[in-house]
Amino acid sequence: MSHTRKKDIRTCKQCLLRDFDKALYEEQIRVYIDRLSDSDKADAAEYEKRLSLCKACESLLEGTCLKCGCYVELRAAGKRGRCPAKKW
Repeated sequence: MSHTRKKDIRTCKQCLLRDFDKALYEEQIRVYIDRLSDSDKADAAEYEKRLSLCKACESLLEGTCLKCGCYVELRAAGKRGRCPAKKW
């Protein structure tokens, strides 16, 4: 079992899981990714590869990276996106 030091975890200070609307989250992710220009967007194969690595990572929680606090779908969608744990 891997333990993460408290200082390594960043969380959204204005969000509560009990207030989390999964459908709205998914829609907002789709809208954001759709609005990225082709020149800024990772290609589909790279995006899926990145997400599969994130899904296997112990730092993924509810679509959020515990290393940096980002929503992994958003970070993976950008051509310049980088994994904070250097897995992709």
